Amino acid sequence: MQSIQPETLALGVIWYIVFLFSTTCHESAHALAAKLGGDLTAFHGGQVTLNPIPHIRREPMGTVVVPIVSFLLSGWMLGWASAPYDPLWQQRYPRRAAWMALAGPAANFALMLAAALAIHVGMALGYYRAPASATLTHITELTRSASPSFDTTLLSILFTLNLLLGTFNLLPVPPLDGNTGVTLLMRERAALKFLHWTHSSGFGMIGLLLAWALFGKIFSSIFTLALNLLYPGARYG
Repeated sequence: MQSIQPETLALGVIWYIVFLFSTTCHESAHALAAKLGGDLTAFHGGQVTLNPIPHIRREPMGTVVVPIVSFLLSGWMLGWASAPYDPLWQQRYPRRAAWMALAGPAANFALMLAAALAIHVGMALGYYRAPASATLTHITELTRSASPSFDTTLLSILFTLNLLLGTFNLLPVPPLDGNTGVTLLMRERAALKFLHWTHSSGFGMIGLLLAWALFGKIFSSIFTLALNLLYPGARYG
């Protein structure tokens, strides 16, 4: 059996730290928005917290097993978590439920912007610079060396993973957040019919597979756009 190199192990640890923190923020944002909207289901389940343990206990496969296996197979992490909600509350208040759904991606975009701010502060201090070429784990580097460091790798993964999580979850297919969030554009009666149809049609797994296939084709363009916004005038891609 081939042993794991120390560099690979260190990268995996950074990936998991960022993945677990980002996923916890995503789900706790859902739970907090639901609580503010009148649904205490996730609050009573202990999900309104940045402590990852309640989220791991609820979804151990998606928060532990799948991320580790996906990293060993592909070099980056994929996984999931969830926050419970009351379907009857969603039927009574579909717009509140839509805002609850969008709170998760909003948390991811906030983390992405925090990483971007940290990078620009580092650049202003002369500590970071834009790399000649970028990857998911290398969107900034030290001015004195192009070799990856803990902080540049952490910030790079924090930026790219939350860009991925935020944009992917906005796709309007079940079971992603965008499927509920898109109902903000509908009248209340139409929103309820749409949610009932998508939840009862058995499209969950099919929708997820189609979304992943589509997202795989468009994420490189999204990533390039985000890099060019992060570094105006850099002209990546």
